Amino acid sequence: MKQLHLLAALATACLFNLNAVAQGNGPAAPSELQQRGLSLADATEAQVIAWRRHIHQNPELSFQEVRTAAYVAEALRKMPGIQVQTGVAKTGIKAVLRGGRPGPVVALRADMDALPVEERNDLPFKSLAKGDWLGKEVPVAHVCGHDTHVAMLLGAAQALSEMRADLPGTVVFLFQPAEELGPGPVPSGASAMVQAGVLDNPKVDVVMGQHINASGAVGIGYRRGALMASGDMFKISLKGQGGHGSSPWTAKDPTLAAAEIVLALQNIVSQRIDPLDGPTVVTVGMLQSGNRANILPETAELAGTVRSLSARNQKVAHENIRLKAHKIAEQYGLTAKVDIDTGYEVLVSDPEATQTVVKSLEAAAGPNAQAREIGPRMASEDFGAFGRNLPVVFWNLNASPFGDKPGAPNHSPEFAIDEKALRIGVRALVGSTLGYMAARPGKDVTASR
Repeated sequence: MKQLHLLAALATACLFNLNAVAQGNGPAAPSELQQRGLSLADATEAQVIAWRRHIHQNPELSFQEVRTAAYVAEALRKMPGIQVQTGVAKTGIKAVLRGGRPGPVVALRADMDALPVEERNDLPFKSLAKGDWLGKEVPVAHVCGHDTHVAMLLGAAQALSEMRADLPGTVVFLFQPAEELGPGPVPSGASAMVQAGVLDNPKVDVVMGQHINASGAVGIGYRRGALMASGDMFKISLKGQGGHGSSPWTAKDPTLAAAEIVLALQNIVSQRIDPLDGPTVVTVGMLQSGNRANILPETAELAGTVRSLSARNQKVAHENIRLKAHKIAEQYGLTAKVDIDTGYEVLVSDPEATQTVVKSLEAAAGPNAQAREIGPRMASEDFGAFGRNLPVVFWNLNASPFGDKPGAPNHSPEFAIDEKALRIGVRALVGSTLGYMAARPGKDVTASR
């Protein structure tokens, strides 16, 4: 009888452990194929660092990534089995690696552009580059980490190329221009690449990507759901009638209306936004009017940004900006013109697809780092454009050069990273690709060829 009880207890324990693994609560060793992929990813580390340093020292602005694209294309063409297409969405690259076994089509993306910022880091490969920004010569630097994104994706391409005969699916490598372009009349790089058809032929099943930061010790932060906020820019132009400061009643002064609109916009979040549907921020960053203290101006202009983790709240904010601007202007006898440019949509990391690769991300982090679920961020990323009709998976790669102490934020002149994180990033791209393919085996992509 005791033996029966013991066997029952062991069976229950085994069942519990199996359930824990199935629910994502227990350890899951990488498959043999994934272990091989991670080993090949590790072997690229020195080359990835070399690629990163070259790109860092030679940054280019949005839609000007000509030399960067040529450098990337040259590296890709040396990798067996990879077909390279250049000039996509002006300066972008689409490269395709077809595996030797049937399976899904996974797209991996890296953005290539730098920022009009002067780098203030004492690095042997520090950027001294200049570029043209809005008709002016400006310093240019990779202070958002896109140089690392490109290098890590090249590393993933090299590793996956070496195992192409056993690869159960197809990989599409997207080297994207102009992520930093921002909201405006010209679509940013992700939208431009989608419009150029990079997700077709072969038809992509999922798009994955990552973004480096210096907020903490080397590791991976993922999220099942809304991860990064939408990013919109608004501009309100008011027109009235100028006059003399001694007789304001003879004029229609737009400065009072502008000030009232600024205050009214602050009430949108507190009074019109459902906080349970997703945090939203409405910020006025510019207010300009007039040239002299005793002259009442004819015009005023204010501008700002809307960030939201909810597409519905984003729409509500837009409607209320227009409503408040027009109604307040009308009260002062002014006309108002409201322009809202939607640049980056809410980046939602598909919960099911993300769950599929969680164990791969944990294996990629390894024993000396950590992969964990994080909260959402109010910063924006145009990667969300790839998720309009497809599941996307996105994660953060932590890489502070100061260990647990945060380094300078992205876009800062002092932004710097720990290059040890690059190996983790390559492992994450390779491991997630293989993990996703293993979970969805056998898809025939012959028709897409």
